This record gives sequence, C-alpha cells and structure tokens, in this order.
Amino acid sequence: MYVRCRAFPFQLRVWAVLVGVTIVVAGCGASPQSSLGRLSAVVSLFDQDKIVHNFSHMRTLFNTADIAVTRQADPLPLGKEKPPSGYEDWRTARSVTGIVVLRDGKNVFENYYLGTQQNDQRISWSVAKSYISVLIGIAIEKGQIQSVEDLASDYVPELADSPYKNVTIENLLHMSSGVEFDERYQVFTSDINKMGRVLALGGSMDVFVLEPRGMIAEPGARWKYVSIDTHVLGMVLRRATGQSLADLVGSQILNPLGVYGKPYYVTDTQGVAFALGGLNLTTRDYALFGEMVRLNGTFNGRRIVSQDWIKQSTRPSAHTATGNDQYGYHWWMPADARDGEFFARGVYGQFIYIDRVAGVVIALNSADRDFLKEGVSRQNIEMMRAIADKAR
Repeated sequence: MYVRCRAFPFQLRVWAVLVGVTIVVAGCGASPQSSLGRLSAVVSLFDQDKIVHNFSHMRTLFNTADIAVTRQADPLPLGKEKPPSGYEDWRTARSVTGIVVLRDGKNVFENYYLGTQQNDQRISWSVAKSYISVLIGIAIEKGQIQSVEDLASDYVPELADSPYKNVTIENLLHMSSGVEFDERYQVFTSDINKMGRVLALGGSMDVFVLEPRGMIAEPGARWKYVSIDTHVLGMVLRRATGQSLADLVGSQILNPLGVYGKPYYVTDTQGVAFALGGLNLTTRDYALFGEMVRLNGTFNGRRIVSQDWIKQSTRPSAHTATGNDQYGYHWWMPADARDGEFFARGVYGQFIYIDRVAGVVIALNSADRDFLKEGVSRQNIEMMRAIADKAR
C-alpha cells in the first residue's frame, strides 16, 4: 500500500504485465478484489491521472472492513474565514484535496479541491498510526494491557520466535524496535513495498511480520521509523481485547465522536486491518479526532482516553536525531515545536495538526506526489502554522 510507483515504474509495471499476460493467456478475468485486480490497483494507485480518485475510493480497489458506528456527528456549519496569504499557491502545489480548520471546536474554514467532495472517505495513510496510539492508551486504562513496559510477545506468543521477541509496547510506540526493515518507498525491493505486495496478492500481514529479519540495534536503543512496528501494535490490541481493529476504532473512538460518513479499513484477505495506514474517513472526521486530542482526551464532555496518555503520547520522548522532527507515541512534533504543537502525518500529504495554545485543529488530505521532495515537509508545517496564527 505504500509503494511509490512513480519512482520505479519500469520494474513494477514489467512484472505486472508478465502476470497479466499469463492470466489473459489462460482466459481468466480479474475483478478489483482478485489478486490481479489488487496488483493492478497497486501499480496505478499513485499515477498522476488516478491518485486523487483512488485516495477517495480505496473500497473499490482492495479488501475492506466496514467500521460499525451508530452515532452521527453533530452538525458542523461550514467555516467561511479566509486563509492566510500564500495559501492558494501552497494548496495547488501540494495537491490538497480537503481541509477543515477548527478553532475552539468551531469550523472556521473548510474546502475541497480537485473534484473531491465533503463526503469522500479519504485514505489516512500513516495518520492512522495515531489512532492506534489512542487505542493502546484505552486498552491500558481498561486493564486489557498492563503497561507499555510489557513485551509484545506477552500478548502475541508467536512473536517470541520472531525478531520482536524482546520488544516492548513502548519500543513499538516509539518506533524503536530495533528490527531491520527497509522503509524506502521509492525502492522496489524494500520491505515496505514487499508489504504492499503481500496486501495486494492476498497474503497475510501477520505472517509477514513473523518472517526472519535482522536487528539494527537493541530494542529501545535507536529510533528508526518502520511501519511494521504499528502492525505489531495492532496484533497486540487484537489479542489483548479479543476484538478486531475495525471494532475497536468504531466502539472506542468513532462512536463517541460521531461520524460524518461510512468509515472503513483496508484489510488483507484474512480480514486483518492494515493498521499502519488503512483507515478511511472524511476530512471532517479526522478533524473531530484532532479536537478530542486537543481537549486532552475528552469530547462533548465524555472522556475517551486519559489526559495522562495524551500528554505522554504527544511529547518528544523517542530518540530522534537533533534537528529532525521529534516523535512521541505515534505522534510527531516539529524540530522547533511551539508549545502545544504536534501532529499526525501520512504519506502524500495527510495531516492532523494541533496547536493547543491557539485552540486550532487542522485536518488535511492531499494527493501530493512530491511529498518527499526536500523542503516540502517544512512548507506544510509553516503553512499550517500560518493558518493557526490567522485563526487565533
């Protein structure tokens, strides 16, 4: 799911053509939910003429699981304040598809672009990781998980025979497992792209996690962003609670918040949620989640997760390099973070940005094929700061 096909079109497309030729010669067709159909979706997922549509229609491309939510969100009148200077050039360059800006819970600005609509269910990519963080906090409060110091293998025994045998839950939240994993999206043979092909070709994400891998450091000793750590957290949650991630997100987070659409997860063929990036919600729904976190775990007077967990999660506690963006429990902080400033971030320009001092939450969805270019990440933070400052 994280393959960045534009960076290696020749190798992946040749492989897909060879598979396709074999199927055609055999006289078979390919529905979107077949292995070939999913492979075709992976190959073209980020194509310039398809990326915007695909990011709002993942249900038509991959296996999915509906998230049952009975409560509709409260009405949110359309915000009409003007964005700051430079916004139009920025949002055009960054291929923004949807934005919602809340100030003290009130909608001050909202718009949709590139032919998308307010009710589109948009792929979160790694913004979904911050939802997993909140679920871990809730499970600890309920006593389903005892402590972040517990080993992941305490809850998922088969991990004891894997590279994750001595990795704690906190190591996973910090992206400090020490497990060797190549996260380079632009390299065809990288582990993150192998993971995408497992998803596309009908394999099991859980089985993929258990494959032999080396270690680059002792658990907890070194920060290195590897998305597979989040899948292991998802395994822990499923075993500790006896529920699927779709059920947990629905009952523990989305139902208390209410939703504006029909949320779902991308899954593998076993129905296991793509924990590290498969959540699909409207931009408004992402904004409500950000508002709950801004309010230290409460929403409409209801406690969803503890204030202590939010405080711990959103402070820079991982061992990131000096001068780089900082990391907590699956939340980011800028290298020069202002007081109360942190965000969830996903590839291709997905954000939930929070400035607690300003009382501002920004939910942003994009289809930015240039998100890895030098300076783009900083441009995004500076624009969101400008939006927050104007909304004060």
